[in-house]
Amino acid sequence: MQTDLATALDRLAPANAGWVHDTEGPDDMPAHVKTMLTGVSLHVPVAAGRLALGAWQGIYLAEHRARPHRREVQLQYIGSKRPLR
Repeated sequence: MQTDLATALDRLAPANAGWVHDTEGPDDMPAHVKTMLTGVSLHVPVAAGRLALGAWQGIYLAEHRARPHRREVQLQYIGSKRPLR
């Protein structure tokens, strides 16, 4: 079952759109377009050692390729664990 976001991305960059760039398969170019739309990095403020997200916010990881492969996620924390004053 796909999420609403995945469905929207598939509509914006369908695999069967006749892309010229398909070196690594039919999902190659659609994956590039989807990555442009969703981004490859994220900055999230941290306050008092906790993610400072709103009530309805979350962090989502989306894989745009169907072919099995490995991915790595890197986290870089910049700041202090001291509470805000």
